[in-house]
Amino acid sequence: MKIVRRDFAPDGPGSVKMIPDESDDLWVAYNLIAPGDTIMAVTVRKVLREAASGSREAERVKLKLEIKVENVDYDKEGAVLRIRGKNILENEHVKIGAFHTLEIELHRPFVLRKVFWDSLAIDALHQASDPSASADLAVVLMQEGLAHILLVGKSVTLTRSRIEASIPRKHGLSVAGYDKALNKFYENVLQAFMKHIDFKVVRCAVIASPGFTKDQFHRHLMLEAERRDLRHIIENKSRIILVHSTSGYKHSLREVLDAPNVMSIIKDTKAAQEVRALKDFFTMLSNDTHRACYGPKHVEVAHERMAVQTLLITDELFRSSDVATRQRYVNLVNTVKESGGTTHVFSSMHVSGEREYRHFIFWMFQSCTCIELAQLTGIAAILRFPLPDLDDIEM
Repeated sequence: MKIVRRDFAPDGPGSVKMIPDESDDLWVAYNLIAPGDTIMAVTVRKVLREAASGSREAERVKLKLEIKVENVDYDKEGAVLRIRGKNILENEHVKIGAFHTLEIELHRPFVLRKVFWDSLAIDALHQASDPSASADLAVVLMQEGLAHILLVGKSVTLTRSRIEASIPRKHGLSVAGYDKALNKFYENVLQAFMKHIDFKVVRCAVIASPGFTKDQFHRHLMLEAERRDLRHIIENKSRIILVHSTSGYKHSLREVLDAPNVMSIIKDTKAAQEVRALKDFFTMLSNDTHRACYGPKHVEVAHERMAVQTLLITDELFRSSDVATRQRYVNLVNTVKESGGTTHVFSSMHVSGEREYRHFIFWMFQSCTCIELAQLTGIAAILRFPLPDLDDIEM
């Protein structure tokens, strides 16, 4: 994210002008923008003009609008933010108070204005503007005829490329075509590898597959690197790791993160920390029930007693349309940190959130059938000491 200008005070009002450079930046902007904020951007709108003949003609004009946000939608596939709200900037084509939808796309500048810049919003902005925060890990998930190139960042997991090929069966009359098709597939994956994986940014590249596909592609990769003198691959061959996975589909990414040799490299990254935190929560819940709790009321009571050691919370809670509700959870995160606790904000667009978040909510629903689904709000905690009387508190 390119930050062009920032003019705000912590815990006060102000604005930031920014330009999203990557899809990851749009996700950060999605988490930053909340109902009640204002967005200013240049947009194109169709207007009707009256011609000299008296007829009315439609014309598309470029104009600057500032809207007060009511709803934000993130289109991951189309890489666009759609922000709906009422216009608050006087304009000859759009009346004040008229509804409009601004579309924020890559490389398109916009200004975000907030009445209150809290600590989480400021942290997200700092992370977005730090070039070194773009990715921790590159992953090539493979099986014969299918490969995904993924970048695991601090706040989002990006699919950089999907390679598919039809591979004939390795027997009968198809044997001759099998080797040719497989080599062509490996070459396409190699091209995507060179295009999307930058060893100046990522800590390592993992090649994962069932069977021997990963080994065969790794052999192809290194032979071609030597033959073509691809220095960035040759010089970083020790940072290319082979791991087993059950498939080449994206859901197998969790297996890659769980692999001990990968975990040892990314142990201090956001993804790895969140995976470990969730595992610790489930382990504590199984082994020492009174040192784990969930639900806003139980977690808040535990925090009042200075018992929260680790807070697990989903980013959905910070996108509430109610300002007081958002501030309630921001304050909870801040005060847990101030009391020496650890906090993990799970993102639904990250490998440690997209799956773990669903796992988290699904587990809560399965384990608490007496609780209405609306009350399962994605918040839990590991406690410093047991609090058996929490069970007596109404959720």
